[in-house]
Amino acid sequence: MFDKLNWADISIIAGYFLIIFGVAIWIFIQERAKKNKENQSEDYFLGGRSLGWLVIGASLFASNIGSEHLVGLAGSGASGNFVAGQFEILAALILLVLGWFFVPLYLRSGVYTMPEFLERRYDSWARKYLSWLSIVAYILTKITITIIAGGIVITALIGVPFWQGVLIIVILTMLYTLIGGLKVVIYTDFVQLIVLIGGAIFATWYGMQELGGIDVLKANTEPLYLNLWRSLEDPDFPWTGIIFGAPILGVWYWCTDQFIVQRVLAAKNLDQARKGTIFAGYLKLLPLFIFVLPGTIAYALSVGPDAMIEFPIINGKVNYDAALPILTMEVLPHGLKGLVVAGLLAALMSSLSSVFNSCSTLITIDIYKERFPEASEKRLVTVGRISTVVIVALGLACIEPIRSLGNGLFGILQSIQAYVAPPIAAVFLFGMFSKKLNAKGAKWSLLTGAILGGTRFLLEILKENGVEISGMFTPFLAINFLHFALYLFIICSIVLYAVSRSSEAPDYAKIENIMYKKGTVASLTTLQKGLMSGVIVLVIIIWLYFS
Repeated sequence: MFDKLNWADISIIAGYFLIIFGVAIWIFIQERAKKNKENQSEDYFLGGRSLGWLVIGASLFASNIGSEHLVGLAGSGASGNFVAGQFEILAALILLVLGWFFVPLYLRSGVYTMPEFLERRYDSWARKYLSWLSIVAYILTKITITIIAGGIVITALIGVPFWQGVLIIVILTMLYTLIGGLKVVIYTDFVQLIVLIGGAIFATWYGMQELGGIDVLKANTEPLYLNLWRSLEDPDFPWTGIIFGAPILGVWYWCTDQFIVQRVLAAKNLDQARKGTIFAGYLKLLPLFIFVLPGTIAYALSVGPDAMIEFPIINGKVNYDAALPILTMEVLPHGLKGLVVAGLLAALMSSLSSVFNSCSTLITIDIYKERFPEASEKRLVTVGRISTVVIVALGLACIEPIRSLGNGLFGILQSIQAYVAPPIAAVFLFGMFSKKLNAKGAKWSLLTGAILGGTRFLLEILKENGVEISGMFTPFLAINFLHFALYLFIICSIVLYAVSRSSEAPDYAKIENIMYKKGTVASLTTLQKGLMSGVIVLVIIIWLYFS
């Protein structure tokens, strides 16, 4: 089973599991000793709103970096798509927006979920729409795809059969998630962050040493391999898409998605929440160097007469997604191989535990509690735990159908956010500024986005399965996905304003508490301004160096 690792590697992996469960049990015991029986649901779903900036920032980062994310970034670096690192860099900037603008409104509203916030601003229809859309999307994309990617990595690195590895990791992750809810998830995320970053740094360092340094890297790759910018004609990542389209996806994901925002909702106060987002902003500058760059290093080690790495060929195509596993096995000494494997497991488990908890929160608060408002605190926690088990079962059940659809659809499911994000970003963002926007406008904006985005998604599936797309749909399908996100955002925003202006304005007295106005967003402290400026300066330096 562990033929690719020795006793030192296995010991490190075993130690990782012991630490994770030790932290989970310790947090559980602490919470049991001081549990407030009147706020059990708040303790379970939002960590008692008592968390500090360090663990919040670490959890924001660790939750986002799943196995499919980590392996995909390395694969992008190996295939010449260094520009994929732009999404990580932009995330650093958008996290600052989350802390500066969105968090004050969220914390003041006292909500548990993002659909609940949308109901406060518009109506119950908007809440139900976002709740169900999020739950289905989490199961099909975040849970199922993360499990598939993690299973593939475990099989490649450790030699464990796919389903055996999947079941072990998923069940273990589910168990510690059930133990103590969000607080256990966030504190274990902190431990997993250390392991994840540590393993990635060693992979980058040893790979660069084996290669011979940055000069050799540049000599063994085309200039495009280390460039973050692409021309307007680039079919995948044109600079216009990066500048104008990608931030829309970022606002949706980092500022309005329950999966992410739940972490800042658990902060003990605004200052801690903001510092957590700033800390996460600094952390998001790392993936370019410790996830994307190792992939480029692996490619450089595969070319030339002294090539020491050979990428596998699958269906006649080079599998660049194998970059990180291959680099790990070829250049790292035993012991550190185990650390990188533990880091990959950390990426998988932190993402899964986070989405398990977020999804169960949506089911419990937005669906069950809405139907049974008199449910006791104990019952809500029980429903949350049962929900976690159910969504794990659904995620496992979806694995084989999605695997059978092929690699093309796997990639499409990953990029579906470009079709989901724009209408949600529009109703959240503009709804916080304009008091004239109403529930009817939000409904038609969301439905317009669903129809146009769903049509695009369906056409991509048909094309992937060999169906010829012609007529008026040809130019519609030919639009770059980042440009499509921008156009869809503009269309949904126009619909939002047009329908709202043609119907009765909402009662401002009921929504003014969750809208932006002078004095609503607390001023930044001098320290917060300085830390934010540091992130912005580092982003500019990175953009200039890799251009």
